[in-house]
Amino acid sequence: MTNSANGIQTLQLPPVMDLTAAAPLTERLLSLRGIDLTVDASEVARLGGQCLQVLLSALKTWEADGAKLEILRPSQDFVDALRHLGIDPFTFTTRELPQ
Repeated sequence: MTNSANGIQTLQLPPVMDLTAAAPLTERLLSLRGIDLTVDASEVARLGGQCLQVLLSALKTWEADGAKLEILRPSQDFVDALRHLGIDPFTFTTRELPQ
């Protein structure tokens, strides 16, 4: 977890986001609820459905709370997994995505 210059917290996602990563991700996100948050997905090599559900839930929760949550620097594997699972990568970010 790091702070950026504008006071927004950044959470680094692990390379493997499978079933075993879902509960710790949920706990970490709940501990950060209510603050503006960026999630660095640059190291993600594998994204499973459970972690995707956690991220989608967090996106809706942050939206309901009036806070910002955005995925930064999504890896190609992260973007490919989103597309494979039927999710538009721009659901999480408005920035450029890897080709």
